[in-house]
Amino acid sequence: MRKFLKIVILCLIIILALAVFLFCYFFVGKASVPKSITWGVDFSQMQAESLKLNWKETYLTIINDLGAKNIKIHTQWDWVEGKKDKYYFNDIDWQLAQAKNSDVKIIYVVGMKSGRWPECHVPVWASNLSEQQQQDEILKYIKEVVLRYKTNDVIINWQVENEPLFNFGKCPWYDKDFLKTEVAFVKSLDPSRQVIISDSGEQSDWFEAAKIADVVGVTMYRKVWAHVTDNLGFNVNSFLSPVTYWRKAQLVKKIYGKDVICIELQAEPWASKPFYDVSLEEQSKTMNPEIFAQNIEYAKQTGLDKFYLWGVEWWYWMKKVQNQPAIWNEAKKLFIN
Repeated sequence: MRKFLKIVILCLIIILALAVFLFCYFFVGKASVPKSITWGVDFSQMQAESLKLNWKETYLTIINDLGAKNIKIHTQWDWVEGKKDKYYFNDIDWQLAQAKNSDVKIIYVVGMKSGRWPECHVPVWASNLSEQQQQDEILKYIKEVVLRYKTNDVIINWQVENEPLFNFGKCPWYDKDFLKTEVAFVKSLDPSRQVIISDSGEQSDWFEAAKIADVVGVTMYRKVWAHVTDNLGFNVNSFLSPVTYWRKAQLVKKIYGKDVICIELQAEPWASKPFYDVSLEEQSKTMNPEIFAQNIEYAKQTGLDKFYLWGVEWWYWMKKVQNQPAIWNEAKKLFIN
């Protein structure tokens, strides 16, 4: 009995020591400061339109006034292929042409889950298809996109799906094997570009994404809305230290040889409803000029050297519609510098 107790105590000591080590490794210390940081934005035409903005005006102002030279564009399958085998590329062509005229570099998101609620954007005509049939149609859609734009040099990366390994959003299914198929298919069509897979910065170790991607793109959210139901939830503050991202990125680099970038840095509110249905007071609880500045400083301390800010459409809406340009003006300093 005494021998058994000694073994139990030894095991507890080992577990405690390991827990202390892991805590210190992931939460204590400071990251190496990068020599320079690249700042970009995520842009969604559909998000701009939902805020009742002129999306072309918004896009041009992001480039010409804000000064953003790196943009990730979120496109939707249901919008591009609203009717089966009928593809609408005019608006994307225009966005890429404006980017070329202003020497802007583009990350292009393609797939079923491409960002912005409900995350997965399945066309009505495909909604009742089986999982296998939907996957076949997604590959056809990807082929149309990649072959159309593979010679367009403003596109620096493809991003296949948006947080495809993270069960968030209203999606008909999640399939890691199909994600691997998608990535391999994109690379077969366009071997010249690296493929990004995005993953939750807070709720994943990024290893699965690193196994599939050429580059791992992670999110960075400090104040989020935790959904209990569609209309019920609560705000949650992240407890992660900036060095957590650095240490995880170093593990990904050492184990898989993959770089990590921040593909979504929170810079807009997170509420249970669209912004135009939420009071400005409620919006300010999760994003305001002070929180924006805190998030930027936090990002700098993570040691990562590339960030795409999430919320540029909202900044412009605040500036143009609400006559509150503070965040827009503060963000402009990042791109000017």
